[in-house]
Amino acid sequence: PRMPGRENHFFSLGETIQKLDELPFDYERKCVSVLLSVPEKENYIITKGDVDSVYSRCQYVQHKGQTLKIDTADSGGIHAIVDEMTEDGMKVLAVAYKPVSSQSRLQMEDEAELILLGYVVFFDAPKSSAASALQKLEQLHVQVKVLTGDQKSVTLSICRRLGIETEHILTGEEMEELSEDEQLLAVEKTTVFSQLSPGQKSQIIRMLRENGHAVGFLGDGMNDLAAMTAADVGISVDTATQAAKESADVILLKKDLNVLEQGILEGRKAFANMLKYIRITASSNFGNIFSIVLASAFLPFLPMTALQLLLLNLLYDILCMTLPWDRVDADVYEKPSEWSGKTLGRFMRFFGPLSSLFDLATFAFLYFILCPALLGDNFTELSSAMQSQFAILFHTGWFLESMWTQVLILHLLRTKQLSILRSRASGVVWLVTSAGLLILTAIVYTPAAHLLGLAPLPLWYFGFLAVTILAYMLLVTAAKRWYIQKYHTLL
Repeated sequence: PRMPGRENHFFSLGETIQKLDELPFDYERKCVSVLLSVPEKENYIITKGDVDSVYSRCQYVQHKGQTLKIDTADSGGIHAIVDEMTEDGMKVLAVAYKPVSSQSRLQMEDEAELILLGYVVFFDAPKSSAASALQKLEQLHVQVKVLTGDQKSVTLSICRRLGIETEHILTGEEMEELSEDEQLLAVEKTTVFSQLSPGQKSQIIRMLRENGHAVGFLGDGMNDLAAMTAADVGISVDTATQAAKESADVILLKKDLNVLEQGILEGRKAFANMLKYIRITASSNFGNIFSIVLASAFLPFLPMTALQLLLLNLLYDILCMTLPWDRVDADVYEKPSEWSGKTLGRFMRFFGPLSSLFDLATFAFLYFILCPALLGDNFTELSSAMQSQFAILFHTGWFLESMWTQVLILHLLRTKQLSILRSRASGVVWLVTSAGLLILTAIVYTPAAHLLGLAPLPLWYFGFLAVTILAYMLLVTAAKRWYIQKYHTLL
C-alpha cells in the first residue's frame, strides 16, 4: 500500500539535506561514502557497501537507540545474520554513519570509527523464462558462463535456481592466485565466476577469445563496460545504463534470454543461406569457366558470347537473391558454423567439374547433331553467314542447358538431404526459380532473342535437355552422398 506521509517525508529530506562530497565506489574499498549537511544538526558521513568492508571500518553499532562499542575482530554475529540471507540469493549491503563537525571534504581516512546502522537487503528473483532459455542455449551448443561481482553464496543460490552447473566456481581472488597458464585452463572448465572486478571480467573474456572461442557478453551496468568492449559481441538491454548501451553492439528491447536464442537461430540461418549462395555460385561459375576453356581448345568459335555469359550470371544471381528466405535444415543451425576458404575451394573443385561433363556432352550434341540437322551441313562446310547462324543456335542451346542445370542444381546442393522432397526449398525460392526458368526459356522465342544473340530451338531439343538434366541430377546426388560420407558435411 502507498504511504503518502512517508513519501512526503523522504521527498522533504531530499530538498533540505545537501550532499557536500562523495568517495565513489571502487573494488579496493568495496564501499561508497557521502558527506551530508543536515540543517540544524552536524554533518554526517554515510557509508554503504560490502558487509565485511563496512564492518571493518566500524567501531560502534546502533541498537535500539543506543550506541554500543563492538569488537571488529569478532564478525560472527553479523555473519550469523547475513550468511543466511546470501545463501537464499539475497544481496546484502551494510550501512554505517558517523557525525562530523563542520567538515566539507571527504578523505579515505574518514571511513573509520563508523557506527553500524544496519543492512539493506535486495532480492532479484530470476525470470520464470530464464531457466528454459538457458536450456535452449545449451541445446544450440552455446556454453553459458556467469561472470559477476556478487558474493559467492549469492551467485551459487541464483545459479542453482536456474539449473546452472555450480561444481566449478572461482572467485576473483582465487583467479589472481593462479598462474597465466592455469588461468587459461580455468576459464575453460569453470562455469561460474563471482566477486569479480570489471578488469577481471574483461580478462576472462580475452582469455576465452585467445582459446579460440567467439564470445558474447550480456551486461547492463558500468561494471560491465570493459567486458562488453573485450567481447566479440557486446549485448545490453534497453533499461541498461546509458554508457552500457553506447558500448553495446546489440541492444535487446526485451529483457528476456529467449531473445538471444531467437537471435542466434536467425543468425545461423542467415549464415547458412549465405554459405549456400557463395559455394553453389562459386562451383557453378568454376564449372562454366572450365567448360569454356575446354571448348575453346576444340571449337572454332566461343561456346557463348561475353554478353550472354554476363547475362547468364546476372540472371542466375537474381534468382539466388531469394536464398535469404530459404528454409534451413535443423542439423545445420543446431551447431555453430564457421567460414572456411579451404572448404569453399574443396566444394568448388568437387562439384564444379561435374557440370562440365554435361556441358561437353551438350557441346557435342549441338555441334554434331542439332546444328547440322537444322542447317543441313557441318560447320566447316557452311558459308560465313550460315556459320554465324550455326554459332547462334549453339549459343542458345548451351545458354538454356547451363541455366537449367545451374538453377536445378541449386535445389539439390542447398541441403544435405539426398531427396529434395525431404527438404524442400521455401515457397519463395520455388516460385522465383520456376518463374525465372520459364521466362528465360520463353525469351528465346520472342523478338528480344535477336538482341541477345539467341534463336528459337526445335522442341525435340528439350527432350535432350530433359535427359541431360535428369542424368546430371542423378550424378550430383550420388556425388553428394559420397562427399557427405567423406567430409561429414556439405555446406
